[in-house]
Amino acid sequence: MTNGDYWWEPPAAGTEAEHLLGALDRLRATFRWKADGLDAAGLRTRIGASSLTLGGLLKHLARAEDQMFGTKLSGAPLGAPWDTADWDTDPDWDFNSAADDTPEDLYALWDTTIERSRARLDAALAAGGLDQLVHLAFPDGRHVSLRRLVCDLIEEYGRHTGHADLLREAVDGVVGEDPPAGWHAKSS
Repeated sequence: MTNGDYWWEPPAAGTEAEHLLGALDRLRATFRWKADGLDAAGLRTRIGASSLTLGGLLKHLARAEDQMFGTKLSGAPLGAPWDTADWDTDPDWDFNSAADDTPEDLYALWDTTIERSRARLDAALAAGGLDQLVHLAFPDGRHVSLRRLVCDLIEEYGRHTGHADLLREAVDGVVGEDPPAGWHAKSS
């Protein structure tokens, strides 16, 4: 096996930025693998009393990416589809509205959002590194660093990739910690 077979693996020895981005990309790849190749029924599967679905998680994590590397990074307003949602009526619109979306639309939304996030994050790193302060500030006026945004998104993916493990196993029995060697998303 070559390093290309495991393209999502963080470096064995790299800079702090390489390790953080590597950890984020590994979680992104693992999450996308858990959600990959499903039809509408698979993306709408729920377990127990939870209302979470893989489709809802795809849409929610796309929103989290746009917020993190858009609004929180630079202050840029959210674009479509987030800007037309009625968040006051349904604060969980991203999770709930996914049931009305086709698998193709959900996969395309997540995949294009990841491309956009990677480009924004790469540009921000080139412009000032992890220590730079970003648009997001606490109520007392202290701005957070780009490092904080990356770590927050790693945390968000960690939480929801665990959910995706359980949901995918309920759909068709797929289990595992990492995508298999050579894996690439089928549904993009």
